Amino acid sequence: MKALLDRWRRRPGPKVPAPAALDIEGRSVPVVFRHNKRARRLIVRLDRAGRGVVVTLPLRVGRDEGLAFAHRSAAWIAEHLAREGGGVGFIDRVEIPLRGETVCIAHRPATRGTVWLDRDSSLLCVAGRVEHVSRRVADWLKAEARRDLAEATGKYARVMGVSFRRIAIRDQKSRWGSCSADGSLSYSWRLIMAPPYVLDYVAAHEVAHLRHMNHSVKFWRLVLSHCTEAARAKSWLKANSTSLHKYGQKP
Repeated sequence: MKALLDRWRRRPGPKVPAPAALDIEGRSVPVVFRHNKRARRLIVRLDRAGRGVVVTLPLRVGRDEGLAFAHRSAAWIAEHLAREGGGVGFIDRVEIPLRGETVCIAHRPATRGTVWLDRDSSLLCVAGRVEHVSRRVADWLKAEARRDLAEATGKYARVMGVSFRRIAIRDQKSRWGSCSADGSLSYSWRLIMAPPYVLDYVAAHEVAHLRHMNHSVKFWRLVLSHCTEAARAKSWLKANSTSLHKYGQKP
């Protein structure tokens, strides 16, 4: 029996199919394929950046069938690509979300300093040369995200009775947070653009993984007992996550 279990554990998972491209109204749209053991049917969706397509395949379905399904979904893809539009750069006079509110980037070339928020006028002011505006806004948002996430993570670590090793702030495309076995937590800096209860929920979710490295009943009981806005935050992310990945991208 042990030998049989060992052989089963060593069995490789399905090979990741090679990516492809679709011609959608004269535009080359990248397509990636993902096998999912829980999938019962083919699913096509836009990626988080709103520029490519992800096709989810049941385990026994291959790349060719998935690509054919994407071709049949061309009209749906074209409609949603048009709805998403291009990226939104961090440039002067552009509005961006910050903690669930809208602020407008305001370049202040004649003013000394870096970046500051004028709450009275809802302006995110950026000093210095115009070519530095985008980088300075991105750096400022990441610093704000680190501060808020460190505070939320510390809060939930105390009430859940766990400790963490470190916090990393990244631009993760497929998830908003992650927890490693060594106690390291990683978050997307883009959470600073979401309402505070969303960032708070993601921190609660990842800290709870320090006690339960799964999504068991015990895990969700721990999250929900300390984060009352979890359901609301999950709904918000489902509806708005794609749009957050447009910011900081070239139009």
